Amino acid sequence: MISSSPSVPTTQIRRFSNGLTLVGEPMPSKQAAAFTFLIPAGSASEPAGRDGLSSVLESVCYRGAGDKDARALSDALDDLGVDRGGGADVEYTTFGGATLGLYLGEALALYADILLRPALLDGEWQPARDLALQSLESLDDSPARKMFVQLRREYFTSGHGRSPIGTREGLNALSLEDLRADHKKRYKPQGAILSLAGNFDFDQIAAQMETLFESWQGAAPEIEAPKPVETPVFQHIEQDTAQQQIGVAYAGVPSTDVDFYAYRVATSILSGGMGARLFTEVREKRGLVYSVSASASSHRNVGFSLAYAGTTPARAQETLDVLLAELVKIGDGVSESELERAKIGMLSSLIMQEESSRARAGGIARDFWMLGRVRPLDEVTDAIGAVSTAQIREFYARNPVKDFSVVTLGPAKLTMPQ
Repeated sequence: MISSSPSVPTTQIRRFSNGLTLVGEPMPSKQAAAFTFLIPAGSASEPAGRDGLSSVLESVCYRGAGDKDARALSDALDDLGVDRGGGADVEYTTFGGATLGLYLGEALALYADILLRPALLDGEWQPARDLALQSLESLDDSPARKMFVQLRREYFTSGHGRSPIGTREGLNALSLEDLRADHKKRYKPQGAILSLAGNFDFDQIAAQMETLFESWQGAAPEIEAPKPVETPVFQHIEQDTAQQQIGVAYAGVPSTDVDFYAYRVATSILSGGMGARLFTEVREKRGLVYSVSASASSHRNVGFSLAYAGTTPARAQETLDVLLAELVKIGDGVSESELERAKIGMLSSLIMQEESSRARAGGIARDFWMLGRVRPLDEVTDAIGAVSTAQIREFYARNPVKDFSVVTLGPAKLTMPQ
């Protein structure tokens, strides 16, 4: 069994009086430092009729901030070698970057302007909205993505069914006043997180953050709790394509659940590589699909599973039947060899991700958002390693796989197997 490195970084936390939380893991052996600002402003809490606002606002915040116009701000970030990232998600929006540790303080000062003092000027927001519309239009060329957008919309009755990509109606309805009002209302420090990983001095950065963000005050509106649909949905999207897309959503458990690691390992047994069950049973043995997968997802207090199959219209019904049967069959138990293979794959992936300061900064922010704490690497590896075949069987005895919501896209209209 793979074990984690003995030199595990220590997580440090500083909560400021305005509600912003700084969470960092100094890694002196690294030259780079990465950061993620997580703001509780995602598609789930967008104002009604303005679907896509969060993505557009995130983009426009980079188009001039503080005393810098769009070009000057971009040049300033480039001068520091900041590799930018982030974007709108369902429950939050992230602004992230990575640079040499030497320049971290200067980069964070620029991001303070981006978050607190974006210009939000007429003439700058329209191109961001137009790019969002183009991304939305491109869904017709990405049928699997289009299908999953609809599956999320059908599976959640709460705002969590909204996709950050937005809708044509929502994006076309946007105005500069909407962006300014939303920034004022939802970009607040209460519940916001700044995570850091890499080469930095925690106390020095904490002192700088206190100065940079001391004027930032207030709390955003509460995000409604995620609510999955009570009655399973079966929907077909008619589209003249050469392939048929099949998406399935069903209940899982959140990351706070005592059975979370058994659930994640079981999902990896289903879909953790070329030796996983779905690949073997649906693709290799039967030749039904060109792609098949399953994943475990989670919002605060709600977990759910997603499964996908891409096939031909002629084989779509058989594919759906076999896919659902395999999802149910995992509840009958798993073998020791399947368990060991899944654990090794998960641990290898986890440890390799930990080598990246950027990946770690993002993981710290997500952990703190979901759990209110950061899971040490040793805790996660030990929990994965402790999962047994008996635990997986007991998990599914308590949480049987059932009540599938299904969305299909393509020329063939399918039926749910009995």
